[in-house]
Amino acid sequence: MRRADATPRPGRPVRGSTSGRPIMALLDLLGRRATLGILWALAEGPASFRALQERAGGVAASTLNARLAELRDVGLVERTDAGYALTDDASALIEAGAPLVGWADDWAARITDRTACPDGESR
Repeated sequence: MRRADATPRPGRPVRGSTSGRPIMALLDLLGRRATLGILWALAEGPASFRALQERAGGVAASTLNARLAELRDVGLVERTDAGYALTDDASALIEAGAPLVGWADDWAARITDRTACPDGESR
């Protein structure tokens, strides 16, 4: 059973930080198993539990249930007639994180280059 006080929240200590800073609570929440996959899957549109489970890569039902409870608890996911859906806050979060996709692609290319050229020379 999930404890409501275990959900990361601003103003409270979280894994790896006792500062209570909102960014630390957010990063703890997003770093939990399957959370990002669930949010990305819901960015495609509302989904039933089973459809979301498939979209999120076959995440275990118990994990999906726990993450959905946490995401609902902090106002990032809601239940609608169409199933689970992102809230406006979650949509804004995904939009705010979009530049990280480009950064991550560039970073991956740099890491790949370093791995391919271990002496540090660029290709």
